[in-house]
Amino acid sequence: MLSTIADYTRLTKDMGKSLTQVAKQPDVSRDTDYFLGHIGQVKTIDDFLKDYRLYSYAMKAYGLSDMTYAKAFMRKVLTEGVTSKDAFANKLTDTRYRQFATAFNFAALGDKATQTAAATTGTATQYVTQTMEEKAGDQNEGLRLALYFTRKASTITTAYQILADKALTQVVQTALGLPSTISAANIDAQAKMIADKIKLTDFQDPAKVTKFVQRFAAMWDATQARNDSSTNPALVLIAGAATSVSMDTNVLTTLQNIKFNR
Repeated sequence: MLSTIADYTRLTKDMGKSLTQVAKQPDVSRDTDYFLGHIGQVKTIDDFLKDYRLYSYAMKAYGLSDMTYAKAFMRKVLTEGVTSKDAFANKLTDTRYRQFATAFNFAALGDKATQTAAATTGTATQYVTQTMEEKAGDQNEGLRLALYFTRKASTITTAYQILADKALTQVVQTALGLPSTISAANIDAQAKMIADKIKLTDFQDPAKVTKFVQRFAAMWDATQARNDSSTNPALVLIAGAATSVSMDTNVLTTLQNIKFNR
């Protein structure tokens, strides 16, 4: 099995090719064809929410599948739009809702909202990307997290945005060597800890994002190797395995003590 960073490098080396391969898969192609063929006919928020196939496709595209059931919540997001600073979506820490309301801007564009590039091809691209990440996660959850973080990094401006997103939180906690139990701490204390350890403006620099993802991948693989070895009684009976466990623990300890470069 390849390491997380090897898998990540393989996929991102030619992202266009990787996305095209996913887009051509029968289930993805079929759903995308339906979406692009019908979304332009939607004129109102009600129409949008009533067509489950269109609505669920759009929700998945913006990483909101787990909120597909919450139609009243999403109706409020779409109804208020994003123009006013007091709009519902703008008050939510999770920026995915603002992105969704921007793509399907019924509040500002009315019945023309579903005819924009963002609502059509933009959403289809998001869907394919989301699907690629999910399929990657079927084989390696660390890879899914790495791809997701890479895609979202440039939108991060505050530590609270990280904490509002479970996937981003997991990446950052792993990269910084923080235990998941820290999530039980006061939210402001968590935000301060992240801000003290990471210069968030670095996430506007692709090279620095890559470096951070590499750090995450190394920590992820070291942690997984340690956990797999410690929970498999058969491995400790193998002489070579004992050495491997020791090495993984040492690597993990070293990585935890490294402060992310600013």
